[in-house]
Amino acid sequence: MRLAALVMCLGGLLSALDAGCSTRRIDDLDTLGTVRLTIKQRAFELWIANDSGEQAQGLMHVTAERMTPLSDGALRGMIFVFDHSRVLTFWMKDTIIPLDIAYLDSSGKVVAKHTMAALDIRPGQYPSGPPAQFAIEVNAGVWSDIGLVVGDTIELPMTLLNPNP
Repeated sequence: MRLAALVMCLGGLLSALDAGCSTRRIDDLDTLGTVRLTIKQRAFELWIANDSGEQAQGLMHVTAERMTPLSDGALRGMIFVFDHSRVLTFWMKDTIIPLDIAYLDSSGKVVAKHTMAALDIRPGQYPSGPPAQFAIEVNAGVWSDIGLVVGDTIELPMTLLNPNP
């Protein structure tokens, strides 16, 4: 009996390690902080991923239903906040819906954007090009729908610009 329990425990641990220790349930998104932004006159409520575990998990396993607009019309997404600017590259491991990504420099200027295919794990497929400190992921097609282009500036709150005052 003890051996069976140990094997089950180790199996669960190995599964968690294989998933990058990121077996977040969809409901766990509600444990993340959020920020409200206006981008091109559209309201967004974004989950904040500001540590390496949250950033590695990103929107993996999140369904289209979970990404539907809120009752007030605000669009859903996630903002990745890094402690300094660097060249960033994202992929779509275990991300089951297509997403748009916008990379922003430290002042909020959009330096690159892509539409990313669901489950696309090709390395280097979605790079920032220039260094970026932020990345925003939303449903695929949103950036085109609202007219977001490279060079636009997104006003970010001071709490994101200076997370450790």
